[in-house]
Formats: sequence, C-alpha cells, structure tokens
Amino acid sequence: MGKIHTLRNIIGIIKDKASLSKAAILSNPSAATLHQAVLRATTHAPPSAYDDIHFNSLLVLGDSSRATASAIITALMDRLHRTRNSVVALKCLLIIHHIIKRGPFILQDQLAIFPANGGYKYLKLSAFRDGATAASWGLSAWVRWYARYLETLLSTSRVLGYFVCSSSNSMVKEIQEQRIPSFLNLDLIKDMDSLVQLLEEICKVPDSLLPEDDVLLEEIMRLLSNDYLSTVNEILLRMEELRHRLNLLNFGDSVELVCCLKRSQDCATRLSELYPTKKPSIDTMWASIQQVRDAAEMLKIERGRGRSVGREKTFESARFGERVLKVGDSIRFPSGRFELNRFSS
Repeated sequence: MGKIHTLRNIIGIIKDKASLSKAAILSNPSAATLHQAVLRATTHAPPSAYDDIHFNSLLVLGDSSRATASAIITALMDRLHRTRNSVVALKCLLIIHHIIKRGPFILQDQLAIFPANGGYKYLKLSAFRDGATAASWGLSAWVRWYARYLETLLSTSRVLGYFVCSSSNSMVKEIQEQRIPSFLNLDLIKDMDSLVQLLEEICKVPDSLLPEDDVLLEEIMRLLSNDYLSTVNEILLRMEELRHRLNLLNFGDSVELVCCLKRSQDCATRLSELYPTKKPSIDTMWASIQQVRDAAEMLKIERGRGRSVGREKTFESARFGERVLKVGDSIRFPSGRFELNRFSS
C-alpha cells in the first residue's frame, strides 16, 4: 500500500509540473499567473500540515479587479470539474469555502454568479469517484458531501441576501438584521427553512475516514464548526422575531413553521455528536425552538378548529405599528447577485 501511495504521489507531482508548464506556454502572462496560482493551491500532494499561503495569495489576487476575480473563479471551477483526484477536488472545494468565509467582495460576487445561468447543484460532483486506492475511494464520499454542503450554503445565502458565514459582509448583514422585524411571516419562515436545510446538510458529514492526521478533513471540520455557530446566530435572530408575532400567524403559516422546527430538532442529536462542546448560544437556540414550536402547535390546533380570535394577519411584527420600510424603499447591495428581492420596488 505504501508503494502505491508513493507512486501515486510521484505521478501527481509530474502532472502538477506538466500543468504549470502548459499554463505558462499557452496563456498570456497575466492569465498564466492566475492559472498557475490556482494550480499551486490545488496540487495532488496531500499536505502534511495545513498551509493557507497559496489560498491567501488567491484571495489577494482576486481583490485586484472584477476581470481578475472572474478569471480565478473560472480557472478554479475548470480545475474542479476536470480532476478525478480526491485531494485536488477537496482543495478546490476548500478554496471555495474560504472565498465564502473571508474572500474579498468581488471574488465572492464572481463565485455567486458562476455559472451565469445559476442553478442549485452547479458544482456537479454528485457522481465524483476516485477509485485509485481505498483511501481515495473513501475521500470521494467527502468530496460529494462537501460539494452538496457548499451548494446548500450558497443557496441559503441567496435566500438571506448575504453570505451566511462570511466575515467580510458584516455591514450588509447588520443592515439586514435591522430589517428583520419588517419581514412578512412568509419570508421569515422561508429564511428558517433555508437555515434548517443547512443544519441538515451539516448532519450528513461522512462518519468514515477521519484520521487525526488528515489535514484537509480537519480543516473542513474547523470551517464547518464556525459555519454551525453562524447558522445558530441567524436562527436565533429569526426565532426571537417569530416569538413576538406568534399570534399573527395564520393556520398555514403555523403548520409550515411547526414542520420546519421539527426538522431542526431532528438534527439536534447528530449535531451534539459532531460538536459536543457546550455553547450558550446553541442551548438558547434549542430552548427557543422548543418554546416557539409548542406555542405554534397550540396555535395550529386552535386555528384548525376555527377558534382564532380576530382577523388573521400575515404581516409585520406585533412590536411595530407600521412597516420599517415604506413603499418604494429598497436594499441595494454592492452586487445585484445577492440582492433581497423581497424589498425591490
């Protein structure tokens, strides 16, 4: 087995050098630099220790211009879709994750619109298989799951209007959080459904192949832990708002909300296994979900029996006498890619 791994690594090194030489010969100097930067960050060799120097260089390059950012994303996606090597694929997916979390806006923007026609499963790795070794076969399951997770993360970000787990969109995120009380009940429940989908995808992380010395998988789990806490905070914001407007839910809204909260609670055991460390925000989230679910269940029964009092309303928070936004108001993000269509004029 050791000889097989050694031979595979040697072949990978040869392929990397050949790809770098080809990029230098066939591309113009500017394009060659970008292509080579992507190749250096996604070599075939499994790292012995996590080193994000090459990742950081890509993020810096991507902050120079929109054209450069677009070329980087195109080269990265081309590398991802062409490779049959699980290590290369995981490195490509890790770069995408790092772009989402801490990349410059123009690089995030280009990621958000690739490909131009959008689509849900646009990373197209559901059929990925690397059967070279038993280890690479096991890593293939991680590639398929990680691609699905990132697709879900991007989809949830589109629904919310900003990258959920990004540290570079704090101002946009803060503006959005301030507008939550003006959301329609339907929009709040839609947000919750999308966030719960993210929790459900986290729960599907493969159980197999988590050796302590696997640097790539350790980095994935580290990023996933941070994403989980960010998702918890997003859910808490919306649960607090829903708690204040429970009496304004109609029967259909209460049914949808109960189903959504039940799905989130179905994730609790698995999430506690993945992240056993106690966090006040996590405990608060589960308590809030249980409280709101119990109240919504009672409301569902009452509304179902026709015992609701007063005219049902499906709009703003009970804490606000009028909309925070007036007709014609809108949110304009730096990019139209993740704009909140719920506020468009």
